Amino acid sequence: MAKRILIIDDEPLIVESVSYSLKQEGYEVIAAADGASGLQLAETEELDLILLDLMLPEMNGLEVCRTIRRSSDIPIIMLTAKEGEIDRVLGLELGADDYVTKPFSMRELIARIKSVLKRTAPAGAAAEGPKVLLSNDLQIDLLGHEVTVKGAVVNLSSKEYELLRILASHPGQVLTREQLLNLVWGNDFYGDDRTVDVHIRWLREKIEEDPGNPQYILTVRGVGYKFRK
Repeated sequence: MAKRILIIDDEPLIVESVSYSLKQEGYEVIAAADGASGLQLAETEELDLILLDLMLPEMNGLEVCRTIRRSSDIPIIMLTAKEGEIDRVLGLELGADDYVTKPFSMRELIARIKSVLKRTAPAGAAAEGPKVLLSNDLQIDLLGHEVTVKGAVVNLSSKEYELLRILASHPGQVLTREQLLNLVWGNDFYGDDRTVDVHIRWLREKIEEDPGNPQYILTVRGVGYKFRK
């Protein structure tokens, strides 16, 4: 089945050219010219990825990204004419999976799309090995892709879950930010290791009783993180 991509961009020429190129690659494409329409499509349509322009009328791309991330882990690639690092970092911290600066080549955009779809695809369950990871009140069901704390289900994003799964699978082992970035986001991710710090902070807020004094995910200053044995 062809992957469905939503383009949220108010520039008709960009929407037309990107749609044409994506259709040539075998993707299904739908489009919205503003944030509100894009949000409605994101909530009602079955989608595999969203291309989201930063500079949209009425509701900008950062607001749209933040709203989508409250209820969905669908991959998002942000498109922008701005080159400032602060915009890129804000987009990634709000949950975007990648960032492309206009003007961009179609070859680069399609390569980024394929890369994001590949690294966000659900991994098949391992044939052997533990099916559940336990640590005090924390339980990670690897087959059910579910995390509970004191019996209550915790709603994690795909990146938060992968960070937790990888750290918990190597208790006591220090993993650097670069290692975690490569394992969770992929070697071809264009962000930096601050993305790891942000997601660790969000993860702690969801699974730790006291995020400021964590009992599960420990910081190894100047190096990275480890899961308490």
